[in-house]
Amino acid sequence: MPPGPDGRDAPWRRTARDQLFDQRVVFLWGPLDDAHAGQLAAELMTLDATGDDPVHLHVDSPGGSLEAAFCVMDVIDLLGVEVTATCVGQAAGTAIGPLAVAHHRRATPHARFRLSEPVLAHTGTSTDLASWAASQHDQFRRFCERVAAAVGGAPEELARDLSSGRSLDADEARRYGLVDEICGPVARVYPMPGRPLGFRSRS
Repeated sequence: MPPGPDGRDAPWRRTARDQLFDQRVVFLWGPLDDAHAGQLAAELMTLDATGDDPVHLHVDSPGGSLEAAFCVMDVIDLLGVEVTATCVGQAAGTAIGPLAVAHHRRATPHARFRLSEPVLAHTGTSTDLASWAASQHDQFRRFCERVAAAVGGAPEELARDLSSGRSLDADEARRYGLVDEICGPVARVYPMPGRPLGFRSRS
């Protein structure tokens, strides 16, 4: 969960995040940058080391860099526990990567998905730029291969959809293979003490 506008967590935010973390719930909310990816990777590894129950990852992100996406995707691939990812809001750009590679994928009924290429920026000499562009091209190719394998599609088709900026609603994302099911409003995805909290499968 990202910090508040002043860069600091309000007490209630820390409390909510800590309580949910104790229930093995983590968040990819907001832009997927290196700092956020590093924090999320550390949280996932901590939960992997401290229990055998599944981890629940909630996604609402406009995406970010390929490097940050691979940081989270590689950790999910290497975890010894299962990750259930739920898209709440949006998954766009590189944020579809951590969602797609999770062991089980869900979407809320009004979640939306935008397949789009990452926005890249770099400064340097012409030699530096050429080397960086080649590296990014290779990263993008590997991103397409990994996500396509997760959704059961062809990397070339995914690359075309990312280039065209294709948008999907929850039902379309399920048919595309990005999610396995669509949540309803009243059942549970993960156990919480007291009242049930979570989402029921609609399908």
